[in-house]
Amino acid sequence: MKYWKGIEELESTPEFMQSAFAEFMPVKESHESKDATSAPRRDFLKLMGFGVAAATLASCETPVRKAIPYLNKPEEIDPTISNFYASTYFTGADYNAVLVKSREGRPIKLEGNPESPITQGGLSARAQAAVLSLYDGGRLQHFAIKKGSTHEKAEFAAFDSEVRGKLAGAGRIAIVSPTIISPSTKRAIAEFASRYPNTTHVMYDTQSVTGLLQANNGVVPGYDFGRANVIVSLGADFLGTWISPVEYARQYVRNRKVRNDKRSMSRHYQFETAMTLTGSNADIRVPVKPSEMGAVALALYNAVVGGGESSYSNAKLTQAANDLKASRGTGLVVSGSNDPAVQTLVAAINQALGNVGTTVDLNAPSYVRQGDDARMTALVNDMNNGSVGAVIFYNANPVFNHPLGAKVKSGIAKVPVTISLNDRLDETGILCQYAAPDSHWLESWNDFEPKRGFLSLSQPVITPLFQTRQAQESLLHWAGNNTTYYKYLRATWRALTPNDAAWDKVVHDGVATGTALPAAPAMMTAALSPAAAISQINSAPKANGNAVELALYEKVGIGAGGCEANNPFLQELPDPVSKATWGNYVAIPRAMAVANKWEQNDVVKVTGNGYSIELPVLIQPGQTNGTVSIALGYGRTLAGKAGDQVGANAAPFAMATANGIMYNNVVTLTKTDATSPIAQTQTHHTLMDRKPVVQENSLAAYIKNPKEVTEYEKIATPDGLEKPNKVSLWQDYQYNNHHWGMAVDLNSCIGCGSCVIGCQTENNIAVVGKQQVINRREMHWMRIDRYYSSKAHKTDFEEKGKVSTYAAMEDPSENPQVIFQPMMCQQCNHAPCETVCPVLATTHSSEGINQMTYNRCIGTRYCANNCPYKVRRFNWFSYYSNEKFETVNGHMFTDLGRMVLNPDVTVRARGVMEKCTFCVQRIQLGKLEAKKQKRRPVDGEIVTACAQSCPTEAIVFGDMRDPNSRISQLLRREDGERAFHALDSINVQPNVTYLTKIRNAESEFFGKEENA
Repeated sequence: MKYWKGIEELESTPEFMQSAFAEFMPVKESHESKDATSAPRRDFLKLMGFGVAAATLASCETPVRKAIPYLNKPEEIDPTISNFYASTYFTGADYNAVLVKSREGRPIKLEGNPESPITQGGLSARAQAAVLSLYDGGRLQHFAIKKGSTHEKAEFAAFDSEVRGKLAGAGRIAIVSPTIISPSTKRAIAEFASRYPNTTHVMYDTQSVTGLLQANNGVVPGYDFGRANVIVSLGADFLGTWISPVEYARQYVRNRKVRNDKRSMSRHYQFETAMTLTGSNADIRVPVKPSEMGAVALALYNAVVGGGESSYSNAKLTQAANDLKASRGTGLVVSGSNDPAVQTLVAAINQALGNVGTTVDLNAPSYVRQGDDARMTALVNDMNNGSVGAVIFYNANPVFNHPLGAKVKSGIAKVPVTISLNDRLDETGILCQYAAPDSHWLESWNDFEPKRGFLSLSQPVITPLFQTRQAQESLLHWAGNNTTYYKYLRATWRALTPNDAAWDKVVHDGVATGTALPAAPAMMTAALSPAAAISQINSAPKANGNAVELALYEKVGIGAGGCEANNPFLQELPDPVSKATWGNYVAIPRAMAVANKWEQNDVVKVTGNGYSIELPVLIQPGQTNGTVSIALGYGRTLAGKAGDQVGANAAPFAMATANGIMYNNVVTLTKTDATSPIAQTQTHHTLMDRKPVVQENSLAAYIKNPKEVTEYEKIATPDGLEKPNKVSLWQDYQYNNHHWGMAVDLNSCIGCGSCVIGCQTENNIAVVGKQQVINRREMHWMRIDRYYSSKAHKTDFEEKGKVSTYAAMEDPSENPQVIFQPMMCQQCNHAPCETVCPVLATTHSSEGINQMTYNRCIGTRYCANNCPYKVRRFNWFSYYSNEKFETVNGHMFTDLGRMVLNPDVTVRARGVMEKCTFCVQRIQLGKLEAKKQKRRPVDGEIVTACAQSCPTEAIVFGDMRDPNSRISQLLRREDGERAFHALDSINVQPNVTYLTKIRNAESEFFGKEENA
C-alpha cells in the first residue's frame, strides 16, 4: 500500500489532482481535455481553506497583521480565543443591541447584548444574519464617478474636491435617508446644512407610520405589552415587524407565561387581513378587510368611549371592548394602519381607558420611525419640477422601495447633482453621478437613541475591507471639516462621558442612559381631533363588495426595504407562517382558489394603481375572504448575486395620498398559463389529531386542574388509567457527571425564526438555494414547525364513521388557530439512529448528547430514515465549494465570505450527515474554562446558540444533573403538568422537553372551528 509522507507529496499525485479538479474546479466547455495535474498549487491551497487567511491578510490592517503564529501579537488577540465587542445593529428600521464575536480579527457571530434595557439580550433573525453582509463582495469597493454609462474609480481627494465644487453652486440640496436615530449623525447633517444653508433633510420609512406620528404629536409612543392584561391589535404585527418587535416580544411573553403559582395571563385580540406572526399567536383572531379597518376602530371607539356610529359589528369586538373596560389602566390598543384617522381613535381609546402612563408612555417615545410621507412626496414632486439642485441619498433606495419609485427615477434625471452614499450601486445609486459608499456598520463608529433616555454605541470590530468611508465623515469633509468621525462622535458624548474612564465603560457596555437627539420636527400635516377622525372614516369611499383588496406587508426576514435582499441566510429563512423561502407570492384564501379553480403555484397577474406584476399563488389559511396579500422587499435587480430577480417588487401598489402612504389597494387578478413552484420547507399543515407531537390547552382548563392540561399515553388497569411501563430495546444510560438537556416553553415561542439563523451562523450551515429547498434538501439543523387547527375533529369521525370527515382534518380551518414548535435533534437517550449506523459515526456521549463523527460518516442515510423526528440533514453536494451554488450562496463561500465561518465547527463535506449537536463546541469550551478554574460549570455560562438568540427566552438549556440549574427547576415544577416529550409513545426518551401551550380563549386548539 502506498503512503504519502505529507500533503506536498499527496498534492502532486495525478490521482488526487484529478479528484480535486473534478470536485472543485469550474466546469468549462472543454474541461474534459484539460490536464488536471496542471492546476496550480495556490488553487489547491485556496480550496483547502487558505483562501480565508489570504482574504484576511489582504483586507485587514488591524487587528490581524500577521498570519498565525504572530511575531508581534496584537494585545487584544489570542489565537483560538474569541473576543466580544458591544455594538448596535440598526438599518433604519430594525434596532438591536448586539455583542460581536470576533476570531483572529474577523467578526463571525452576533449575539444579543444583555445589558440593553430595550432588547435585553434578544436578537431578531435579521440582526442574527447581518454579520454575513459584511463579507458581501457585491458592495461597492471604492468611490466612483459616473462617466457615460459606467462608474469609474475615483480617489478620495479628487472626489471630494469635485463634489465640494458641485455642491457650492447647486442651490437647494436635499439629503434623503431612512430614519436616523444617531445624535452624532444628525449633528453632522446639521453641520453640513450650516455650510450649505439651502439643505433639507427628508426621512422616509419603507413601512411608514406617519399616521401614528401625526396622531401623537410627532412621536411614536413607548408601549409596554408586559403590563397589559388585555391587548387589542388592529393589524399591528408587533411581534414580527412593527416598530420594535424584539422589545415588544420580550414584554409580551412576560405576561403570557403560566405556572401553578401564577395562573393568569394576558388576553390578546388580533383584527387583521393577512395571517401575521402576531395574529398566529393571538388568543382570538378576527379576519378583517383593509377597507373595514377604519370601521373596526370606530366600532371599538364607540363601544369604549361612545360618541360615534360604525357599520361594523362583531361579537368578538364587543368582547374585546368589554375586556378593555374591565381592565382600565392595564389594557393596550395598537394599530398598524397608516391612516391618521384610525390612529387618532386608537390614541383616544387608550387615553379614555387610562392606559397612558402605564402601558402607553408618551415621555419615553420610540425614535425608530420618523419618516414624514408628506415631506417625501413634496420632495419627489420638487425633483421632477426642477427646483432641486442636488440630492444626496444616504443609505436610501427610493427608486426600489418607495411607492413613488418611478417618479423618483425620473426626478433624479432632472437634478443637476446626484450623490449616493449607499453601500452598492443599487437601483438608486446606479442613477447617481457620484458614489461614495458608506462603510459597513461593523467597520464604523456611531451612536443611537432608539427611545428617549436610552443610548447605545457601535464600534468598528474590523478595519474597512474595501476603500469605503463612513457617510458621516463624507458629509463632514464636504462641509470643510476634515476631522475623523470618531473624534466628532467623541465630542458629542463629552457631556455624557466627561472623562476617558466613563467613555471606556460606555464603549465596553455598549449602552448608556441619557438623551442627545434634538426635538422631532413638527409634522407637515396637523393632527386630527377624534370628531374629525370619525367624520373622515365615515366619509371614506366604500370598497365594492366584489372587489379584491390587496394588503402589503413586511416579512420577518427580508424586510420591506429590501436592504438585506442579498443575504442568503435571510432568503432561505422560512417565513414563520407560510414556511416559504426565496421570494414572495400572492397569498389568497382557499375560498378564492376554489371559486377561480386556482391551484397553488399557478402564476397570476396582479394589476392595480397602474402597475402589474406576476407571482405564484399560495393558499394561505387565515387570509380574509375577498383579499390577497403580497410581501414587500422582493424584486431587486441590483442587490447582488443572491438577491437579484427573487420575487417581484410590490411597492408601487401602495398609494401616496394626502393622508400618507396607504398599504392597501383594489387589484384585479388574472391567471396566466405559467406555474412557478414555491419553495416551502413545510407542506403539511395540520396534526391530524396526533396530540403526542404538540399539545395545547386553555387557561380555564389549567386553572381548573393543571395536571390534566397535558395528555399522556395511558393504559387500562384494574385501578383505572395509568401510564404504561414501557419496554425498550436499549439499555438505560447512567450519567455520572453532566446530563445536558433542553426545555422549550410553547407559551413563549412566537415562531420568529431568530433561533434558526442563530444556529445557522454558529454552526456553518450551508445555504442550498430555491431548487434544493423544493427538492426537500434544506440544511437547517433547527426548524420551527407550524401547525393549523383543522376543519374537523377526530370525535366527529368516530361518531359519524365517515372517512370524508376524517380526511377533512388534513385541511386547515378558514381562520385557524396556530401553534409553533421548534424542532431540533432530540438527543434521544434511546436513539434509533445510533442503532442503525454501520460505521459508528453517530454515537451516544457520556453526557447525553447524540454526537456525530463527521469524518467517519459514509453517507448511508440509515440514521435519517430511522429518525422519527426527521431532523438529520444530508450533504447532497459540497455546498461550500461547488460553483453551481455560487449564485444562491451569493457571497457566503467566496474567499471573502469564508471569513464568516466559525473555526470551532467543521465545515461538512459532500456525502456526510449532519444535525444539531447542542452546540457541543460551546459545551466543551465552557467545561474547559471551568476546569482551568478547578470548578464545575455554573448554570447559564454554557448556552446553545438557539437559546441565546431567542428574544422571548422560550428555550432553556442546561445540565439536568445540576439540581439548582434552571432546567432542573423548570422540569421539577412542570412535571406532571405541562412537561411532555414529542412522540413520547415510541419511548426514545428525548433530552428535549416541551411545555404545553396555554391559550387564553374558550376554544381548544384542535376543536371545531369557531365562527368569527
